Amino acid sequence: MTAIRHHIPDDLLMGYAAGALPQAFDLVVATHVSLSDDARARLAGFEEVGGAVLSELEECEIGEDSLEQTLAKIAGMAPTPKMKPSNGVFPKPLREIVGGDEDAVKWKSLGMGAKQAVLCSEDGVTARLLYIPAGQAMPQHGHNGMEMTLVLKGAFRDEDGVYARGDIEVANQEVDHQPVAEPGEDCICLIATDAKLRFQGLLPRIAQPFIGI
Repeated sequence: MTAIRHHIPDDLLMGYAAGALPQAFDLVVATHVSLSDDARARLAGFEEVGGAVLSELEECEIGEDSLEQTLAKIAGMAPTPKMKPSNGVFPKPLREIVGGDEDAVKWKSLGMGAKQAVLCSEDGVTARLLYIPAGQAMPQHGHNGMEMTLVLKGAFRDEDGVYARGDIEVANQEVDHQPVAEPGEDCICLIATDAKLRFQGLLPRIAQPFIGI
């Protein structure tokens, strides 16, 4: 199993267990959990607590369309993370969304060798894959909301340290950083955002409407 140094916070795991996260964030959490023994153990604990709470609630009547609504919600959820690691770069929850491993991704160029692929987007909440060539710096930026970044291949460095495969960085409005892919191997990340980024440079701000970040 991957040696992970940067772990997902408990509040996001609890939100995932409760089904309270948007689909894009669900996908990042499920993919991280599939790589992390620690996250998987903590998630199991939160799910047990949730089950105990539900068992103590009073019964109530349900609507005639409750089954259809439940099935619709299940259809929109991210895949359940699996216990066994998968072969290839992408863990199984992500492969099921992409339709394969990294060679199945339909990349779009961002310039300077960087590429992205949008996987899902709804109500301003987006999940995307980001490819950064080894040694390449991304534009300096801040955040108008939350950004979750999970490293799948290679590594990147920013003001908070080095993030390698399985590591997850959660950035909010207080974080301003410039990720730089570490030398030696291209970096692929799975990223979820719920708001546009705040770019510092003029060129990234001009390009922002076209690349949708």
